Amino acid sequence: MYPMIRFLSGLASARRAPRIGALDPHVSTHRCMPWDIDPWMELNNGRTLTLYDLGRIPMAVRMGLTDVLKREGWGFTVAGSSVRYRRRIKVMQKFTEVSRMVGWDERFVYMEQSMWSRGECCNQILLRVAVVGGGSGRKGIVPPVEIIRAMGQDIVSPPLPEWVQAWIAAEGTRPWPPVLPPVPAAERTRDLPA
Repeated sequence: MYPMIRFLSGLASARRAPRIGALDPHVSTHRCMPWDIDPWMELNNGRTLTLYDLGRIPMAVRMGLTDVLKREGWGFTVAGSSVRYRRRIKVMQKFTEVSRMVGWDERFVYMEQSMWSRGECCNQILLRVAVVGGGSGRKGIVPPVEIIRAMGQDIVSPPLPEWVQAWIAAEGTRPWPPVLPPVPAAERTRDLPA
C-alpha cells in the first residue's frame, strides 16, 4: 500500500518550508517502518523506490514545480531510473533523504536522490523525469527549458556530470521494446506479443 499518510505529511511540511531554487537540494528525514521491510527485516528494495517519492515530490513543491504543473495541466512522470544499493536500512532505523535536480537536456530532467544513515550513503538513485503535456490540447514531452521558465527561474542547466552522461548513452543503446526470449506456448498469454 502506498504510504499516503507519510506522503501527505511530507507535502504539508514542504508547503510550510522555504522555497528552493531548481538546483537546490531538498532534505527530508524518514524512518523504516515495519510495513516497509522484506523477510530479512530491512528496507525492501521496491519500497525504497516508493519512499523516494516522499523526497522527490515535496522537493517539486518547494521549488514551485507542482504549482506550474497544476496551472498548465502538465503531468510529472519517471521515464527511467537506476538504483545503487550499498548499505542496509533496518526496521525502525531513521534515515535522511537528499533530493536534487542535477540538470536537464532538451527532453528530460535528471534528478539524483540518496538515503543516508549514520554518516553513510545507503543507496542512491538517478532518475530521468519527463513533464508531459495534457492541458490546452498540448501532448508529448514539455521541453525542460520551458518548465524552468514557467517556474519563474532564468537559469541554464549546469553540465551534466560524466556519470550521468554515460548512463544516458547506455540507455540509448537499450532496445525498446525489449526483445523477448522464446516463450513456451503453455506459458504464453494474450498480454504477450505474438
